Amino acid sequence: MDLATFVQTFANAVISSSIYALVAVGLALSFGVMKMANFAHGEFFMAGAYVVYVLYAIAGHPFILAVLCAVPIVALMGLAAERLIFRPTRDNLLAGFMATAGLSFILQVLAGRIWGVGLMKRVPTPIMGAVDFAGAHIGSQRLVILPVAILTLVALWLFLNRTRQGKALRAAAQKPEAAALQGIDLNRMSALAMTIAGASAGLAGALMAPVTPVTPYMGHSVILMAFVVVVLGGMASIQGAMIAAVILGFVITFCTTLFDGVIATMVGVGLMALVLVVRPQGLMGRETV
Repeated sequence: MDLATFVQTFANAVISSSIYALVAVGLALSFGVMKMANFAHGEFFMAGAYVVYVLYAIAGHPFILAVLCAVPIVALMGLAAERLIFRPTRDNLLAGFMATAGLSFILQVLAGRIWGVGLMKRVPTPIMGAVDFAGAHIGSQRLVILPVAILTLVALWLFLNRTRQGKALRAAAQKPEAAALQGIDLNRMSALAMTIAGASAGLAGALMAPVTPVTPYMGHSVILMAFVVVVLGGMASIQGAMIAAVILGFVITFCTTLFDGVIATMVGVGLMALVLVVRPQGLMGRETV
């Protein structure tokens, strides 16, 4: 691997890590509160991309406005999913699994019926140009993703650690039974967690819309990597999800460059399995008694 390829791969790894972190943090937070995996989380990512496609590529509104609209729209989708699916099936894990898998299928079919199944939608690049460094050619649009993702994750960290609602949400995610005994409303925390999860996934999809083709099934690879990140970092661990996102982003990107995408996915899943053998609770997870 020459220097230019290394720099290009390194830049792609940083961007991939930021997207994995945005998607996985919301998934970890919602799982921690509800103890139920959201298999439609990848479709929230897809929905954010389609909002940008409709508002920016079709309607001609500014890209920033399209991204800002995608966040609350997908956040409301997350809130609706909590009220209509997660809350009624909270005591039945099998029903919750089937319901979220069904929601994932419904959202894919709906997007396919509206915009076409086999048609890849292209979103024009709003920020043209590129940065040349050490022979590498890095698109300016990709460089915008990193600061936005970092600012979002920092804002989320400040909310979770410095505000009353954030501390209550973190308590509900880490020890829901103890949080309930302290008077924290778990239903309210579940709704808040799913709203944040939808918003973060929608933001990630909106940012990636000009970079990757927009299709009804674009959430498949994203949700797979998000689950690997969450399990690797430790279920319900926000810090663990961030650390695991960086590790997995670099491993997947460099393996893809050196080999191919299939081997990269296998290596990522194998890394998760290896960590679980050595440390079953994940990198930052807590042991259960």
